[in-house]
Amino acid sequence: MNITTFAKRLCLLVPLLLSPAAFAVEMMPSPPQLAAKAFVLMDASSGNVLVESNGDQRLPPASLTKLMTAYIATLEIRRGQIGENDPVTVSENAWRTGGSRMFIKVGSQVTVSDLLHGIIIQSGNDASVALAEHIAGSEDAFADMMNKTVADLGMTNSHFMNPTGLPNPEHYSSAHDMAVLARAIIHEDPAHYAIYSQKEFFWNGIKQPNRNLLLWRDKTVDGLKTGHTDEAGYCMVSSAVRDGMRLIAVVFGTSSEVARAAETQKLLTYGFRFFETQTFYQKGTELAQAQVWKGTSSQVKAGLAEDLTMTLPKGQLKKLAASMTLNPQLTAPIAKGDVIGKVEVKLEDKVVHSADLIALDAVEEGGIFRRMWDSIRLFFYGLFN
Repeated sequence: MNITTFAKRLCLLVPLLLSPAAFAVEMMPSPPQLAAKAFVLMDASSGNVLVESNGDQRLPPASLTKLMTAYIATLEIRRGQIGENDPVTVSENAWRTGGSRMFIKVGSQVTVSDLLHGIIIQSGNDASVALAEHIAGSEDAFADMMNKTVADLGMTNSHFMNPTGLPNPEHYSSAHDMAVLARAIIHEDPAHYAIYSQKEFFWNGIKQPNRNLLLWRDKTVDGLKTGHTDEAGYCMVSSAVRDGMRLIAVVFGTSSEVARAAETQKLLTYGFRFFETQTFYQKGTELAQAQVWKGTSSQVKAGLAEDLTMTLPKGQLKKLAASMTLNPQLTAPIAKGDVIGKVEVKLEDKVVHSADLIALDAVEEGGIFRRMWDSIRLFFYGLFN
């Protein structure tokens, strides 16, 4: 496919991330005003924030903290560091932890899987401490793991001091960071994400319900977690899928259990009603071939490093146009992943997003005769271009 053909095709597909801020406000109704200290609505595929208020404000996250605790636990399972059926001996420290509980007994042994269910569904502080100690040896060491993961995920307004979310002046997060964490949980480990949709969990003869009321009210909701302390208010991170589009809604600091569900529902309803998301190409898909000079090959495949996904107000796709440019003097050696061009998406005359085209393969330097011949060709190419 030549560049002109690709550009025309791309104008029809427009497979790039796009912020709704690029569109005039009058094109869609104003977002809902929520009775919450902070909130964020994110598209799970693109990572675009569709609606937010105080999204980066540092606030106490209460039991939303356990999203990070569970994320690290499932990460350790996938890495083979711990097993789902490994027995965990409950310490007195874990047993004595206050707040919401799974009701595990000191000295008893509970499997990693059961503790994980107790954390996600029952929001057990005792289960959180027990699993943290099993993974890292102590709560403090586990907090260090949490904060390293914070950095890895780019959660710039979060810092954790414990695996439970019990109040601490240095323990905080933000609505945007929690959406980023939820997105990682959803995409990286679908098998364990299924736990977040379970409405109840039986342990030690006790049945406890999931506190996410939307699991009962909205069949499209399948996670994630609630939280509450006097300081934090009522918080919730939820996700739902409708017609193949997944949204993540986060609210901090509402006034009640009922209010956090109602405010979250407002966000989800608005997002599904007025936005659409589509993935047009998977990362690594060949979009064009670029000419290479002085290499073992005269061409290299060009594509993008990330999925070509966009989120935008409904009905705006037809108004976008895109174009691609490739570096005309690519000289070997070229490493896989090197930037070799750019794609730009425009709304009228305004560039609303751009992305780098990368080499999908490596091209080694050619032999001496190939290099000499291409040097001559490049000389004349420069004279006439």
